[in-house]
Amino acid sequence: MQADKTSDVPRSVTVSAVPRRLRVLVAAAALGLLAATTVVALRLPSSSVGVVAFGPVDQVAIFGLGLIAAGAVLILGRPRVDADEHGVRVRNIATGEDLPWARVKAVRFETTSSWATLLLRNGDELAVLALQAADGERTVAAVRGLRSLLAAHQAAHAEPREDLLYPPG
Repeated sequence: MQADKTSDVPRSVTVSAVPRRLRVLVAAAALGLLAATTVVALRLPSSSVGVVAFGPVDQVAIFGLGLIAAGAVLILGRPRVDADEHGVRVRNIATGEDLPWARVKAVRFETTSSWATLLLRNGDELAVLALQAADGERTVAAVRGLRSLLAAHQAAHAEPREDLLYPPG
């Protein structure tokens, strides 16, 4: 029998996470909003008596507004984080960042934090909304994975430090 050559090659570690509880809540809210606007649209009286006249066009418009509002609510469930040995990709609600590990100084997730953050080398801090405290152990495991990827990068690309107290010469 021939040995499998691919087993000698270390597989690259990847970390991917989404806020599961948030996505469930957002989906439920969007569904509830769509159901409410559908009921309002269907129960809207179709008459021309009185001050305001509602017709089928108004019913379609209310349903359309419900679709738009439900879609807007679903955007809140957009956060995601993906990381590998090359870097980390953070997608928050409105923005996304693709960062190489060289730009990341630390992965922070404190006990009082609602979500994890990346401390960048330039002093900025980037919120990682995909890693929320409400997701419990899933978030802790993802943060540990990010920290191990960062530590591996830092170990592989360590620069020797100068002794600043006693410069040569």
